[in-house]
Order: sequence, then structure tokens, then C-alpha cells
Amino acid sequence: MKDFTSFNPTRVEFGADKEKQIGGYIAESGVKKVLLVYGSDRIKTDGLFDSVATSLQNSGIEFIELGGVQSNPVLSKVNEGIALAKEQNVDGVLAVGGGSVLDSSKAIAAGALYDGDVWDFFTFSAPLTQALPIFDIMTLAASGSEMNPSAVVTNEVTKQKFYIYSPAVFPKVSVINPELQKSVSKEYLVYSAVDVIAHSIEGYFTAIYHPDLTASYVEANIKTVIKTTETLLKNPQDLDARGEFAWAATNALNGTTTFGAEGVVYPNHMIEHAISALHNVPHGAGLSVVIPAWMKWYYKNNEAQFERFAKEIFGKSSALEGIEALENWFNKVGSPTRFSQFDIQESDLDAIAQNAHMNSHFFGLNEVYSAEIIEDILTLAL
Repeated sequence: MKDFTSFNPTRVEFGADKEKQIGGYIAESGVKKVLLVYGSDRIKTDGLFDSVATSLQNSGIEFIELGGVQSNPVLSKVNEGIALAKEQNVDGVLAVGGGSVLDSSKAIAAGALYDGDVWDFFTFSAPLTQALPIFDIMTLAASGSEMNPSAVVTNEVTKQKFYIYSPAVFPKVSVINPELQKSVSKEYLVYSAVDVIAHSIEGYFTAIYHPDLTASYVEANIKTVIKTTETLLKNPQDLDARGEFAWAATNALNGTTTFGAEGVVYPNHMIEHAISALHNVPHGAGLSVVIPAWMKWYYKNNEAQFERFAKEIFGKSSALEGIEALENWFNKVGSPTRFSQFDIQESDLDAIAQNAHMNSHFFGLNEVYSAEIIEDILTLAL
């Protein structure tokens, strides 16, 4: 294994009714007033909001609401949250929702302590060194944001979907109660599964050195996602499967899938960010289009690892058979694999490629992925 540093300060509270203890978890950090960030009003109709509010009140914690965070979170909502956090003098942020809510909350927590434009952090024009304490209750398993120092937001004016990365935005406490995720639609369950697989395979395929132990962990994570997704499509009430799915999602992007690896990069996410920035497609759905196309273009650069993937995940013998098997699984569970399923035409690909190439500078991939190469990859998904 190559040298690495493992640092993850997030405390995870996993299990039934843990959300009812959120007030106590926050109080332990000395926080007195939080901005409570969420997406739709569903958390009010299903009783979750009341449970959280009661817990906060019982612990003497005030809260200010900010609802309306959308999938593919946008900068305007982040700026709204920053203004509210400053106006109300909150000293913490509580996210109740999925990755979009938590990513917005991380950006708000950073912007609340910054006098400039929070977008400076996304363009790396200013260092992100401090943020308000962040807490979360996850109602969707996908992004892994509950145990990592990153967040992604779209600037709807510039059509840029960029990320921040700083230890300052590690959540203090993340609550994962699989029962809260039972109401996730089949559509978003599948998109979430694709996102988790994407997080797992980026380093697995792109690293110039990937330890066998870490690779074996990645394979176990992917097989767990495939198995539990199929179980949950048949029986959404299976809490054992939902719990394993949720924990696989967390571990796919908390560092454990790249321990000891060297040269890890994220080209699939780089390309997909351009797609969802321009066309607002669900992130996981965009990834299920990008991944097979990228794999077909890239596999000869690391054919032995692709062959290993084919054998370990699908019992196939060749790299191309493994790629086909993954694409077939995406189709089987109902995630798109062609641009036509989004009504994205060949004429749209140049703009996507140009946007992705702009983004490639922040991913450290601009010297490898020209706009022309990206368009070649995209063409494989027509």
C-alpha cells in the first residue's frame, strides 16, 4: 500500500429512532441555535419534522427553517441560507434530507463565516478554513456527504456545477436511520445505487496503483449495492437491506475505497456534473449514462483491473463482458444508459463537452480530457 493519512472526525449515529436524539447530539457541541435546512414539505407530513423539532426544543436549541432545497442544489438557495444564517445569528446548521440538502448546508455553513462570495470556495479563489458546525439526518442514501469533507452545488447563472473540499465541512454528527429512507421512490433508489457504484469504481479503475485489500473492499461494496437494490425493489420495507445499502453509500465516499491507492481521479463525476448543470437531470441517472460510455473508452488503459471487475462482480471473463454486464444491470433496474432517454441530442454534446472541460481544471484532468475527447466519450452513449 502507498502512504496515506486517514482522518474522519464525523460521528455516525446509526439505527432506529436516532433522529429523536438529535437535540442532545447538537447540545453536546455547545450549539444553541441552528438553521434547519430541508427539501420538500414531506418531512412535515410524515412526522419527521415534528420529531426533530421536539428533540431540539427539549434540548433548549432554537431553530430557524430553510426549506425548498432541490435535487441538484443551486447557489441561489445557498445564498438565501447564508443571508438567513447571518441575519439570525445561528451557530450551527442542521440538514434533514439527502445529499442535496446536506451539500447546501455545508456551503451555507462555510458562507456564514465568510464576508465574500461563497462561490470563491468553489472556484478555489479563497481557502475554506472555517464553517459553522454541521449536523445531519439522512433521508436518502447516495452521496456519502454525511461522512466526507465535500459538497457540490450548481451556479445556475454560469451553468457551472463545482465542488468544495475542506476538513472544515466534515459533519460533526450524522444520523442514519434506515427506516427514514423507506419512502424513497424506486426511481431514486436506483439512481442512488448508481451514484454509490460510481463513487466505488472511480478510484478502482483510475488509480495507477490500487491495493488488493482496498480493491476487495470496493468489490464487496458494489456487490452489496447490487444485491440490496434488487431486494429493495421487490420489498421496500426490508430494513436489513436498506441498512446495508445506506452503510455502503456512506463508505463509498468516506475514504475507505481509496486507502493506499495512488493517482485516483474522478472523470465520470467530472463529465456528469456538466450534464446535470446544463440539463438538470438526476445525478445518478446522468452517471448511468456516462459510466458505460467512459468504461468503453478507457478500459484498455487498465485492462487487468477491468477484467478483475468483470470476474468478481459479474462472473465474466473479459473487460468488455464486464462493461456490458454493468450496463445491462443499469437497464434492468431502470436507470438510463442513453442520452435519448433524457431527450439530449447529438447536437447538445459539444456544449456538454465544453462545460466538462472547463470543470476538468478543478478535477486536475484538463491535460488528459480535452473537449474533443470528452465529446468522443459522450458519443458512445448516443
